[in-house]
Amino acid sequence: MAGKKESSFFNMVSTLLLITAVAAFSLGMVFNLTKEPIALAKKAKQEAAIKAVLPAFDRLEVLQVKSAWEEDSLQFNMAYQNDQFVGAAISTFTNKGFSGNIKLMVGILPDGSINNISVLEHKETPGLGDKMQKNKSPWSEQFNGKNPTSFKLAVEKDGGDVDAITAATISSRAYTDAVKRACETYLANQGGTK
Repeated sequence: MAGKKESSFFNMVSTLLLITAVAAFSLGMVFNLTKEPIALAKKAKQEAAIKAVLPAFDRLEVLQVKSAWEEDSLQFNMAYQNDQFVGAAISTFTNKGFSGNIKLMVGILPDGSINNISVLEHKETPGLGDKMQKNKSPWSEQFNGKNPTSFKLAVEKDGGDVDAITAATISSRAYTDAVKRACETYLANQGGTK
């Protein structure tokens, strides 16, 4: 039977270093194994969102367009059918969500009206703020077909035309903020062609 190691400072530190090294190596291996599948899943989700928010298209051009609000740029996915521009899928965001960042894909038609919206990422409260997702509630459909030049993109409590999600006004404001960022950037950049 092996004898028990003496409980000295050196033995405790060396044991802790060994455990830390094994844990770090294991985490690094798991990260490297999952990095590519996560990136592929994220890309597939973005491609599905682009198809969901735009009319049929056969060609897509990707542009980085300076936001109308800040120095950041938004990704414009310019869609064409038989070389005719049919709309832009704009990857937009807001940091004003109840639980932080919300990322959306907003489909805008050539006339500036909203075709459809898809949620890419959020961490809003289940059963409340997550009702922004189409599979949870039809709430987001109130934006479809609306043109921001005549439809005020703000919740009714703030003097706008958007009916807020019950008990989730902060999430509703954040969602609307992200949509407004996309629409104003589209209009300010003449649909991304400026």
